[in-house]
Amino acid sequence: MKYLANTIVAALAIIIAAYLFSNAFQNRNRAADTISVTGLGKQDFVSDLIVWSGSFTKKNPVLRDAYAALDQDREVIRKYLTSKGIKEEEIVFSAVSINKEFQYQYDSNGNMRQQTFSGFALTQNVTIESKEVDKVESISREVSQLINSGVEFYSNPPEYYYTKLAELKIKMIAEATKDAHSRAKSIAENAGSSLGDLKKSDMGVFQIIAQNSSEEYSWGGSFNTSAKKKTANITVKLAYQVD
Repeated sequence: MKYLANTIVAALAIIIAAYLFSNAFQNRNRAADTISVTGLGKQDFVSDLIVWSGSFTKKNPVLRDAYAALDQDREVIRKYLTSKGIKEEEIVFSAVSINKEFQYQYDSNGNMRQQTFSGFALTQNVTIESKEVDKVESISREVSQLINSGVEFYSNPPEYYYTKLAELKIKMIAEATKDAHSRAKSIAENAGSSLGDLKKSDMGVFQIIAQNSSEEYSWGGSFNTSAKKKTANITVKLAYQVD
């Protein structure tokens, strides 16, 4: 009886092993009968939103006087921007930043011997967000007029955005999918086969770079904000069964 049981177990093991081997062989052939292709969606576009910011500073030994001088500069900036056609609601002033400044005296060994309070430095930021891209871009290049009026103004480079990015992305995914399907169909036909069912699809990262630039893609996706004219790219990888 013990010998018979061992024989039955061995026979079952052989049958199971044969089944697993056959199934693996079939899956291998099925995997071999697939085509994996990558399609590209690409679109050039021009930004329709600009964000420009700058900061201005006033210094005075008396805090109250520093605030008063900063208030005057803020009104000069506001009137200047509105005179250039910027709407009031597009101008946003931040909270005031206050720093105490000191003058330091050092000995011949470089050790600080004394510090003397020299006054308060008050700084405030102003940000303009507008869909009138060309107008704000032009104003950002003319800040010397503010400086000439006595305002200690520091301008930051404008940032450019696109408000219809979601719609653009959907359009590009469809374009990339169509491109990948066309490539897979061409490969199958050249091999004397026909394209079967879609087995798998993967979407690559969304990349936005400056037009006609050597800017590198990022594995996590690039999002350029320094260029007004941009190029968006997205890839879609598809795997089809080949019949």
